[in-house]
Amino acid sequence: MALDYQDQFYSDKVNFIVGVDEAGRGPLAGPVVAAAVILPRAYNNKGINDSKQLSEKKREELFEIIKKDAIAYGVGIVDSDTIDRINIYEATKVAMKEAIANLKHNFDLILTDAMKLSGFDVEVIDIIKGDAKALPIAAASIIAKVTRDHMMDEYAKKYPEYGFDEHKGYGTKKHLEALDKYGPIEHFHRFSYRPVREASEKQMNIFDL
Repeated sequence: MALDYQDQFYSDKVNFIVGVDEAGRGPLAGPVVAAAVILPRAYNNKGINDSKQLSEKKREELFEIIKKDAIAYGVGIVDSDTIDRINIYEATKVAMKEAIANLKHNFDLILTDAMKLSGFDVEVIDIIKGDAKALPIAAASIIAKVTRDHMMDEYAKKYPEYGFDEHKGYGTKKHLEALDKYGPIEHFHRFSYRPVREASEKQMNIFDL
């Protein structure tokens, strides 16, 4: 599928289009990370796709290429405590707005992957499955995913028993077993998510015995 959905929006008045996407809404641990990317108007890279459709090796390669070729890119990070406090949907919006604010470049239009954003002086268009339709959103999905994966790899060094480098915080069998054995990590696991909450309650019951 050609990722050319954005082409219809370019005009004499629209030269800089921002693509926005996130990584990490589903995991039980770690932050949600959003990225915003402005690509050159005639930019073409057939390797860029929705990050979920790419191998880790390919994502890493494209991560460096996009950072080099983009007119601007920004990243927004919202931690697990904030996710627990305001919910993942609202936290994702905060991360996306932070990513856009970090662009350091003017823009004429914002395209998001199915996320409604308000508070901007330009139009925001939310596109269902935008990361598979629009090149700037696909590029943002790669920046967000790889940035978050790198963060989880660092946490894996700090907490090796949880295997964060393997599952990136998602609720895999290995992660759930580690949660059950060691309990959740304060300020890192998302206690508003049921498996984490249940693991926490189980640990408290053990201490109460």
